[in-house]
Amino acid sequence: MAVETYRIIKAPTEGFYKEKGSKFISYAYPVEEVEEVKPIVEELKKQYHDARHYCFAHIINAGNVQHIRANDDGEPGHSAGDPILGQIKSFDLVNTLVVVVRYFGGTKLGVPGLVHAYKTAAEDALSKAEILTMEVKTDFTLDYPYEQTQDVLRITNDFGVEIKDQQYTASCLLKGRIDPDRFAAYRDKIALLDLKVVKR
Repeated sequence: MAVETYRIIKAPTEGFYKEKGSKFISYAYPVEEVEEVKPIVEELKKQYHDARHYCFAHIINAGNVQHIRANDDGEPGHSAGDPILGQIKSFDLVNTLVVVVRYFGGTKLGVPGLVHAYKTAAEDALSKAEILTMEVKTDFTLDYPYEQTQDVLRITNDFGVEIKDQQYTASCLLKGRIDPDRFAAYRDKIALLDLKVVKR
């Protein structure tokens, strides 16, 4: 059976485009959760506090749900967010956020001009990114009592689970990622401890 894959960028990159005095500064970021988006955009708003627009788009695969969003931030409808999103799709990327900061140069570009500018700025940032091809994994969450930690970690290690997050309290939480074809066997093994693995 062919292994399913997806493409992500390895690290943040920056791009730039200028048209009739307007400057378009673009940033591409690797992201894994929708919650990461707002703090990044807010940070850019602080950094470029005198800019006119902060348009962005993202495609984020979180668990079994794909979150796609395009934001024009006050530009004419579909003239900024969609062209940015189009470039993320053109590069065949997921878990990617692109933000384009615009400084208005005094001359209106019109919708076709804006579409071209935002597309080109996004393309410039993405073209500089190192792209990684990843194997599709199954994300899961497991709650378990603290006293079962040793057994849970032994089984988790035996199945080659990538542990994304662990929280140790009275009830412990483990967020992991596993090969899809090993998930059922892992779930069954954990069930022998009277525990339940939940897909995210």
